[in-house]
Amino acid sequence: MQADTQSSGGAAVESPLPQPLKVRLGNFLFRFRNGIGPIAFLLALATAQPMNPLGRPDLGALLAAMGVLVALAGAGVRIFTIGFEYIERGGRNRQVYASKLVVGGVFDHCRNPLYVGNILICVGLALVANSPIFYGLIPCVLLAYMLIVSAEEAYLRNKFGLDYTAYCARVGRWWPRMNGWAASLQGLHFNWGRVLVKEYNTGLLLLLSLGVLLLWRQYRIGGTSALPPHPAIAGALGTWMAIYLLARWLKKSGVVKD
Repeated sequence: MQADTQSSGGAAVESPLPQPLKVRLGNFLFRFRNGIGPIAFLLALATAQPMNPLGRPDLGALLAAMGVLVALAGAGVRIFTIGFEYIERGGRNRQVYASKLVVGGVFDHCRNPLYVGNILICVGLALVANSPIFYGLIPCVLLAYMLIVSAEEAYLRNKFGLDYTAYCARVGRWWPRMNGWAASLQGLHFNWGRVLVKEYNTGLLLLLSLGVLLLWRQYRIGGTSALPPHPAIAGALGTWMAIYLLARWLKKSGVVKD
C-alpha cells in the first residue's frame, strides 16, 4: 500500500487514510462537486445565524469587508492562473482527465492553484457570515480537496509516470514557491479571452453569493428594516443578470474565444 506524502519542503507527512480509499472518495467528490458545494451553501444559509464580534456591529462590518477581500483574492488567484495556463480541472464526463501535463505559468509554483483559490473563496464567505456553521464548512472543504487531489494525483501519476513524479518533487502541492516568477511567466501572454470563456460563470456566481450573503447577514441581524430598498435590490440583481447573459452570449456566439 502506497502512503501519500507531501514532497514540497519539510518532512513528509503520511496520510491517515489508505491511498485506495482516498482515491475512491476523491473520485466520488470530483464527480458530484458541482452539486455538493451549492447545496452545502444553501443549507448553511437556511440554518446559520451570523454574529457580530463582541456584539459590535462595526467589528461585524469590518470582518465582512475582510471576508469580501479574501474571497475576491481567491477569485484573483483563479483568474491569474487561468490567464496564463489552462488546465482541464473540470475533467471529462465528470471524471478526472488530463490530455497533457501542465507545468508552466502558476503551475510551475503550485500544483493546485485553482483549489487554493477556491479555499480562499470559502474562507472569505465564512468570514462574511461569521457563523459557526459556515466556519464548520472550512475543514469539510479542506478535506474534500485533499481527497480530490489524491484522486487526481493517482490519475496523473499513472498516465504521466516519471514526468509527473519529477514535477511533484519540484513543485509543492499547496504552498507556492515564491521565487522565480519572471522566469515562469517569460514567453507567456495573459489571455483575457480564455478568462472570460472559462471563468465568467465562477466569477459571477461568486459576486452573486457575496451579495446574497451580505443581504442575508443584514436580514438575520437587523430584520427587514436593515435591508436596502427593494428597487435597489432588484436593480442590482437585474444588472447582475444582464452581465451574466452578456458574458454567456459572448462565449456561446464565439465573439470571444479561448
